[in-house]
Amino acid sequence: MPNKMLISRLSDYLSAHMGLYFPEKRWAELEQKMLSAMKDFDFAEVEEFIRWLLSAPLSRQQIEALAGHLSVKETYFFRENKIFEVLERLIFPELIKARHKTEKRIRIWSAGCSTGEEAYSIAILLNRLIPDIRDWNITILATDINPSALQKAKKGIYSEWSFRETSQRIKDEYFNKVNGGNFEIRSPIKEMVFFSYLNLSEDVYPSLPNNTNAMDLILCRNVLMYFAPEYAAEAVQRLHRCLIEGSFLIVSVVEVSSILSSQFKPVRFQDVTIYKKDGYYLKTEKKTEPLTEKEAASYPLYPIETRPPKPAKPLPVKKTDGSKTIHSKSTIYEQASVLYNQGYYQEAEEKLIGLLSGNQDKAKSIILFAHALANQGKLADALHWCGQAISADKLNPGLHYLYATILEEQGKSAEATLSLNKAIYLDPDFILAHFALGNLMQRLGKQAEKRKCFRNTAELLSKSKPEEIVPESEGLTAGRLFELLRFINI
Repeated sequence: MPNKMLISRLSDYLSAHMGLYFPEKRWAELEQKMLSAMKDFDFAEVEEFIRWLLSAPLSRQQIEALAGHLSVKETYFFRENKIFEVLERLIFPELIKARHKTEKRIRIWSAGCSTGEEAYSIAILLNRLIPDIRDWNITILATDINPSALQKAKKGIYSEWSFRETSQRIKDEYFNKVNGGNFEIRSPIKEMVFFSYLNLSEDVYPSLPNNTNAMDLILCRNVLMYFAPEYAAEAVQRLHRCLIEGSFLIVSVVEVSSILSSQFKPVRFQDVTIYKKDGYYLKTEKKTEPLTEKEAASYPLYPIETRPPKPAKPLPVKKTDGSKTIHSKSTIYEQASVLYNQGYYQEAEEKLIGLLSGNQDKAKSIILFAHALANQGKLADALHWCGQAISADKLNPGLHYLYATILEEQGKSAEATLSLNKAIYLDPDFILAHFALGNLMQRLGKQAEKRKCFRNTAELLSKSKPEEIVPESEGLTAGRLFELLRFINI
């Protein structure tokens, strides 16, 4: 077996290059994972394999293969039943009640979905709770770093072992028996979930292009436990930005330490503690203990109405260390941009509203304003202001792309298709518009159109360097988009 110094170097390497955390007490576990991984890399000796890892730069595909061995893949339907009981009895009924009175829209993200059981469990639960579900726009995004696990998830075929906490009634109602004694999830449930590759330690989120914005609920269980503390803290802050006000993050019990210093408010339901995004909580003294279910009753889970934006006085923006980052000489737009980039979408919205009727920075202010609204789930308002920007600049392809993205979030596929085609007509080299149109065609089941769009995307990406930022992508690189494209086409 490899010596401790070599394992120590490997642990440091994994932390620096992949964000994964293996302290000394987990070195024996790390050795076992290396024994499993070395076979995929055609090594017979684990020490030789580790020395190769430390000396050779890995390709993206090799990093993903290694990550698949270093994280837990084992999961099952309705894992940790108490969490799903809380969702079924408290969280989802409140959310459904609130949205039924406004817009019938729900957005959920299973981050680190592995082979898909968690995401499909959520889909089954919503299918049981919403009688008119066909009238709703339901988004269940499921992401993982392991392509092989995602491929299994997309197929939706599972053995008996995945049903060890699942009632026979659920199996009978939502699965079909297939060859080999396995069970395949039925099409209506399978079609509710969209699987995609995403690396929580490296990729951009929240982001309109990868659909990680304006979430009502994020489940990120047994993922943060593998991150180095600094990477876990950063991931938690970015997940916070992905959620709308009043929504929730669910992590596993062993990952609580990653949440304690964050902006989330812990709320206890039964024996389950979940974490709420609550702006009011940031303005008051934080409690060290989670709110009980009785205490939480005074905090509406999902407010039906959101307060209208109003002009706000300039406020200093703070980094996580508390230091000010905005100087008094910076413009209001510049201040709003910093607020937006740090995830303070409501504050950015309040700063920008005063610029919308003026002349200075008006066009770009409207665009940023629409993005801030969309990231808060205020899609009708975002669509209105994006439309205002298009009226003033009809030949701007980026505006038509943004307009299409918001329309698609509202479930308006035909209108979104039209806007994406306009963007491509105005700029035939608009990479993200081709990619978004391909994704839309895939969701609509139009395979020939999908393949054409993705071929166009790949051809345009081949002209870019991997490290180049794709225009209108909020930080997504050409290399990463190509990897996403490769996964979709598998």
